[in-house]
Amino acid sequence: MKILAIDVGMGTQDILIYDSEKFIENCFKMVLPSQTQIIAGRILKETRLKNDIVLVGETMGGGPCAGAVRRHIEANLTVYATEKAALTLNDSIGKVKEMGVIIITEAESEELKASKIKMCDVDKPAIEKALSLFDIQTPDDFAVAVQDHGYSPDISNRKFRFDYFREKMIDDPNLNSFVYKDYIPERFTRMKAAQSLLPGALLMDTGIAAITGALLDSNAKLPCLAVNIGNGHTLAGIIDDGEIIALMEHHTHQMSSGKLDDLLERLCNGTLGNDEIYDDGGHGCYIRKSTGIVNIGSILVTGPRRDIMRTSGLDLRFAAPYGDMMLTGCFGLVEGYLDYVSNQKGET
Repeated sequence: MKILAIDVGMGTQDILIYDSEKFIENCFKMVLPSQTQIIAGRILKETRLKNDIVLVGETMGGGPCAGAVRRHIEANLTVYATEKAALTLNDSIGKVKEMGVIIITEAESEELKASKIKMCDVDKPAIEKALSLFDIQTPDDFAVAVQDHGYSPDISNRKFRFDYFREKMIDDPNLNSFVYKDYIPERFTRMKAAQSLLPGALLMDTGIAAITGALLDSNAKLPCLAVNIGNGHTLAGIIDDGEIIALMEHHTHQMSSGKLDDLLERLCNGTLGNDEIYDDGGHGCYIRKSTGIVNIGSILVTGPRRDIMRTSGLDLRFAAPYGDMMLTGCFGLVEGYLDYVSNQKGET
């Protein structure tokens, strides 16, 4: 079996071509700029050339590309966008219009004399072209991770996102319940957009994929506190017997070693509250069961900003499953895909 796993982050997109007939360390891989970074660069180029732009394509992650759109408007240049593309900037089309973006139809986008910017979390043709240069055939099966807050035009997307995590942990806390293939909940517009580009692809949240991948590290001992410190978000989960028993998510730019030490210790001890995290600008916290920090089998830290924890006072390890920290999310995606296939065979 061959799987193309793509972990879409804010800084990079990490790509693994899994081949079940190879040792996983010998599987081909790439770490490239994320699509939001690439598109931000394309918008900046048009800003410097003083060209109006039209955003087309799918809903994708914002961040850098959304910032580039704002700067384009501030430069007194026009930004047009189809509705799907506009949802990248905000779930409320009204708020997108307030930014100064002009919403148009797909047909109108073809007629405008403006530089076209195609929005997408995964540029399949570009990946296929890059692989073809090395005579590598693109697999037919895809697994993709994106961070999808969910479509929430009327309430905080931080609250909306974490409320879903809480509901899932109450109904079915198994890690596998966060894997989507045959059905993606309507709320997940980014996941649905990615699957429209890659029909049949398996989807996961980036943070959950990273936690799943971290558990493949040789230092993982249950119950395990896995912490993914990404460029944008920090997600920490306690996993035991395949279930998430506690979860916390915050923004990485607000983290320091001392602050994160405190949050993680209280997450384990059951004394960290959801309102505390949300009021501090994070997403939230939910604790199904308190393990106590002394009973944690291992603390594994991964992610491109893991350097924050180099001065940590906790007894932690930097997770690098199969020797590669940057591919942690991809390894989690492959694990999710293989578990999905195994479960499907078990049902037939």
